[in-house]
Amino acid sequence: MVPPDAGSRILFFSGGTALAPVAAELSRHTRNAVHVITTFDSGGSSAELRRAFGMPAVGDIRARIMALADRSLEGNPETVALLGHRLPKDAAPEALRAELASFASGTHPLAAAIPEPMHEVITQHLSAFRALMPADMDLAGASIGNLVLTSGYLSLDRQLEPVVRVFSGMVQARGVVLPVADACAHLCVKLENGEVIVGQHRFTGKAAGPVTSPILDMWLTASLDDPTPVTVPVHPRLPAIIHGADLICYPVGSFFSSVMANLLPDGVSRAIREAACPKVFIPNLGTDPELFGLSVQDQVAYLLRLGGGGGGRSLDWLLVDEDESRYPGGIPSVWLSRLGVRVRRARLVAEPPYLDAGLLCRELLGVWK
Repeated sequence: MVPPDAGSRILFFSGGTALAPVAAELSRHTRNAVHVITTFDSGGSSAELRRAFGMPAVGDIRARIMALADRSLEGNPETVALLGHRLPKDAAPEALRAELASFASGTHPLAAAIPEPMHEVITQHLSAFRALMPADMDLAGASIGNLVLTSGYLSLDRQLEPVVRVFSGMVQARGVVLPVADACAHLCVKLENGEVIVGQHRFTGKAAGPVTSPILDMWLTASLDDPTPVTVPVHPRLPAIIHGADLICYPVGSFFSSVMANLLPDGVSRAIREAACPKVFIPNLGTDPELFGLSVQDQVAYLLRLGGGGGGRSLDWLLVDEDESRYPGGIPSVWLSRLGVRVRRARLVAEPPYLDAGLLCRELLGVWK
């Protein structure tokens, strides 16, 4: 059995929470998995931080680090509990500021439970955040972990990757989390009916109603008020990390805002095509509001288009459950074969309708050739 420290370098392009159980399970087998996370979300508590400080989204990064945290180490369960805590959504502004002050002073029970030196590190970050936050900032539902990440980002000359590395070390994350880009950009989509929607939170079907026409295209913009496309460079370290992967995975999750969004920065697709390792796509089971009107074949076509151009390949495999009726529209095996994309069928569902993290990890850690 391969020890986790020498485990496979599986690289995921993802965001959100759909992959969290798989990430946690996989961390038992390898510490070398890389989670490339989108930084373009515009909803949730990250939205207020982006409004206040003009920064990339950090919520998905914080969530993935928490999924990878080593809870077996002394003091880590307490640290994870604090960093995962959210301020109330329905409290008055004065009460929210008072609760944040208790965290910053270290007197809140969740803060008081954390041993030194981590207690001082976290309280200093929260004190710094309180000094920097605008007077009109809305703290309702704010994640304490997001506030710590933001404090670090602002104190390190607005550089995201070093802060992510330090934050990962705080909980001894069993894997590598890397932002796909360090830029304050937003997602923009065009629907089949011609409608253009700016902002991830406006088309995911969570904060606003779901799309009622298929998404045809997606790009990055500089502002929530202007759909003009902008070019965003990939994080400088990422191409080399992609080249060194043993397996590249486009996993389950919100197809456009969590997975495909990672292919938008300039340089990502080229690095994927240049990588010698297999590339696998795991389609969602059930309903993803972003995939209104789109079949698995449509998803593959979109992935190939966004990752296409130049030499090399952006997709080699589809990994699907043995029961193909779980996929709307089925699996287009003949069409995929003509494209040179192979289908790997396996038992991925133990208790319908959800993918089983253990079964999926077993397949990802298997041989791909």
